[in-house]
Amino acid sequence: MNISSALHCRLYSFSFKVPFRISPTVLLKNHSTSSSEEIIIPHKIPREPTDILRALESTIGRDPTAAHYKFHDDPYLIPQSNLGKRAFAMAQEAGKKAAHWVRKENTDLFQHAEAEPFIKMFGAPKLYTETSEVSIDDLKECIKNVEVSDAIMVYQLLKKQNLECEPDLLQSLLELLCFFNSQDTLSEEFIEERWFRQSGKGNERKRKSWKDGAFAEEIFISIKNPNAETYSAIIQGMAKYYQIERATQLFEEAKQKGFILSTDTYNAMLEAGNLLKENYEMRWAYIQQLLNEMHEKKIKPNLGTLNAVLYCLSSMGSKFSRDAALKTLSEFKKLGIEPSLASWTFLMQIFCKDNAPISTILFDIMKEIENKEHKIRDMRDVNFFFTAMSICRYHLNDLGIAKRVDALLHYRNNYDLLGDSYKEAVYYRHYFILAVHTLPMKEFMENIYDKLVPHIYTPEMSVLEEILKQIEIYGAIEYIPKMWSDMVIFDSTRKESMLSLILYIMVTNDTKDNPDLTEKCCNVGADIYEKLMNQTGYNQITITGEMVGSVMLLFLRNNCFNKAWDLFTDIDKNFNKIVGIPSSEAIFALVESCIAEKTPSKALTVLQYISDYGYEGIDEIAKNLQTKLTLDENHLEKLSKIVGQHAIIEK
Repeated sequence: MNISSALHCRLYSFSFKVPFRISPTVLLKNHSTSSSEEIIIPHKIPREPTDILRALESTIGRDPTAAHYKFHDDPYLIPQSNLGKRAFAMAQEAGKKAAHWVRKENTDLFQHAEAEPFIKMFGAPKLYTETSEVSIDDLKECIKNVEVSDAIMVYQLLKKQNLECEPDLLQSLLELLCFFNSQDTLSEEFIEERWFRQSGKGNERKRKSWKDGAFAEEIFISIKNPNAETYSAIIQGMAKYYQIERATQLFEEAKQKGFILSTDTYNAMLEAGNLLKENYEMRWAYIQQLLNEMHEKKIKPNLGTLNAVLYCLSSMGSKFSRDAALKTLSEFKKLGIEPSLASWTFLMQIFCKDNAPISTILFDIMKEIENKEHKIRDMRDVNFFFTAMSICRYHLNDLGIAKRVDALLHYRNNYDLLGDSYKEAVYYRHYFILAVHTLPMKEFMENIYDKLVPHIYTPEMSVLEEILKQIEIYGAIEYIPKMWSDMVIFDSTRKESMLSLILYIMVTNDTKDNPDLTEKCCNVGADIYEKLMNQTGYNQITITGEMVGSVMLLFLRNNCFNKAWDLFTDIDKNFNKIVGIPSSEAIFALVESCIAEKTPSKALTVLQYISDYGYEGIDEIAKNLQTKLTLDENHLEKLSKIVGQHAIIEK
């Protein structure tokens, strides 16, 4: 929607008022409409308070060069590395938590109400103790505000005061306790902490976390005449926290009493099939049994039912689950139930398993969903994009379909469905590695890397290493200074293989025709050596003679003889830190530079090192020294001691 149309629609959301009178004569002169025509004013369109802001926001795209709004708009304060971003976000929320604690501990200081109307979030929270006077309204307020521990405390105080709660209120309390497992949840204010907690739960093993005998079960037992809604709440809670055995018992008990349980309860039990039954055939038979029960009892399935079935099928073998998944999808479409992004995610997992034949199901899915704005309809919808990009990389190895997935992600507000920062990082990790292996280096750096790094995505060390490998293949040494600069900023310089690879790329590629690039490579080498020598703490990188030799070559190519000589002398001083010896190419290049600089004493020192460590070709170097330098008797005597009298050229 553009701004003009948005504002035009906004006008009709208010009562229609004419700012000044228009005579009928003027209307007749200006409009050749017949008297029989009737002006129809459109019906009022309901609008939200932020609709105009959303209309304005839709006219601009996201600026990839700008940092996230949660960071201070200051180049010196914007974090660049993944660790820095996390530390910044968590520190910011730690400050919020500290403010909450101060407000809670000093409620008497926060009784002012300057805002009109009063903003509850700015006021001090209500505290309940064993001696508090409470009412039914307090319990309703706690349930409404999702304050689990306070709701439990208020309910217990009401029982002490012999105040009875209505069945509907008890049902609401039971649903709250079952949903949150009788414990407080993290406030919605702490978005970052919720995200980091969820990213840690991704690979957790599913285990029972339901609190047996907790307050939720006490409330359930205390209800004298439990109905279908009561059983539905407790069964869903137990199934959510993997108390599957007890949930199944209550499920069967409710059916024996003749209760018609809710669709969501059947959905929860469908998902539990993976944990209840051992093999694929038993699981599928269990699913069919529950679906037939729903049909017989006229319980209308919904999107949750479809996703529960597909979720179970996604854990079964490909041969068994593929046909069943397509039939299930077809049946639910006949019922008017459209799949959500979570449904398509499960379908991809069914068809694109590891070691399975290549499937092009993602192409068919994209035909159904691309060029559309999607809304979240299932909590697992946020798994679609990073799963799809993973399949583009590992299963299909196709950048074309990956670009279509990325275009869908950036269509209107679909980026909201990417999920937390962890899922965003996984998505771009797959996209970057697929793109760098497919595109020419220049196109990748200009169209993808430069646009997304560092504010949208900070590459992990594994991604940076893949980029370096492609730079080596293409011989694109011009990108090395930039890559090293980013590695330093991202704090990704603690991997030996990456440092060795950077040095190898710079040494094996000729930069004679580009003095500026030669100087930059020399500076990179110096920076690497400095970081290696100043390491502290545990897990230090092993400094190898090969690394030192590469840095020495970079110095010599940039005509930095003094730096190269200082580096050579450091080898002897730090023999306990450096493993191995420099390459013969580096040492021989240093000898040639000594000759060019007319420093015979230094050349003989290097020659002694060559002799001590058994480099080949020492006789040729000795002859070269004698022909290109003027050596006095002391030099010749020292030379004969190093290489032997046979290598001395008679004059």
